[in-house]
Amino acid sequence: MSPESLAESAARAVAAGAGEVRVHPRTPCGRTSLSPRVLTPVLAELRPAVSAVAGAPVPVTTVASAEPEPGRRVERIRSWTVLPDLVSVDWHEPGAGAVVAALLERGVGVEAALWSGTDGPERFAGSPPAPGVRRVLVRVTAAGSDGDPEAAARALIATLAVQPGLPVPAHAPPAPAHGLPVQVHGLPVQVHGLPVQVHGLPVQVHGLPVLLHGEEDGAWPVLRLARRLGAGARIGLEDTLLLPDGTPARSNAELVTAALAYGRTGF
Repeated sequence: MSPESLAESAARAVAAGAGEVRVHPRTPCGRTSLSPRVLTPVLAELRPAVSAVAGAPVPVTTVASAEPEPGRRVERIRSWTVLPDLVSVDWHEPGAGAVVAALLERGVGVEAALWSGTDGPERFAGSPPAPGVRRVLVRVTAAGSDGDPEAAARALIATLAVQPGLPVPAHAPPAPAHGLPVQVHGLPVQVHGLPVQVHGLPVQVHGLPVLLHGEEDGAWPVLRLARRLGAGARIGLEDTLLLPDGTPARSNAELVTAALAYGRTGF
């Protein structure tokens, strides 16, 4: 999709109720890219398109498929002329630490993306993140859910919350509301800003708010769990092509509308 097409899709999603727009900048041939020549025009088109949501950020991702070699990813980040509002870093990928350091050097906020079925959660829980890491994305993948995405999400949150040496405050302040990052591809449903609760304890991993994200058959069950826990959530065509009733979704905006209704009625 062209930057203009991405902006049009994002604008429709925001009009439907999305609170945050997440995007994978791509080359004309469809390849995910971190090149400033690709990123800059995308951000230039998207930011005005989502201005209807006051302060709505435009996150991007540093997924390794965009630049498989970690050193090259760092070079790309250092070459950016226009900076995104937030960048998601997959903690299990090689070179994640160097990528985070490069982003923080540029003053860009980081989202720690922790995938089920990987060692990312253990790596993250093992040491406090640097200042500038703003939130934790718990991603329940189809391969890492063992057929029960809600149980996988609960187990992952609990693991992160009870890591030895990481105290969970008895009375944590409410986490700020987070929308579902729209990845022209992922749309935000705004959820009340309550701390995640596991066994009655608020889960703010290293004091950071948590956003839950499922995919394929797990997208809607994980979103339902996020609603129950008061966590942030995300939905979009990157995550699922189906509405909760199993019919095909025609757009990201339609998924956002369904997610908001899902939050009200429980479907």
